Amino acid sequence: MLGIHDVADTLQFVRMGDSRASWLLRSSRTRAGMSQAELARRTHVPRTVVNAYERGARQPAADTLAFLLAAAGSELAARPAPKVDLERNARILEQVLDLAERLPTRRRGPLTFPPLSRLVS
Repeated sequence: MLGIHDVADTLQFVRMGDSRASWLLRSSRTRAGMSQAELARRTHVPRTVVNAYERGARQPAADTLAFLLAAAGSELAARPAPKVDLERNARILEQVLDLAERLPTRRRGPLTFPPLSRLVS
């Protein structure tokens, strides 16, 4: 199953500004080693439409996206979003900010260890 949370691909997705549907479709197709033309032939969807979906110029309906992904050897699955405990997150943030305030802001004197260049030579 192809997921949104593949780290390297997600970073590329964010840089390119693609929609999730276009990213999923392009990733699935390229991982399958297929061209847009081959995907179009297998699904009887015009290549220009496949291209528009991958560029984000058009958004496929969910069933169309699932159909295209299946033809490329992937599946589209829905799962519940994880629950976010806002109170717990707020407590942790408060602790982190409190710790940051307690850290010294200035060095307390000259450094007492030798420079790295003396240790390496």
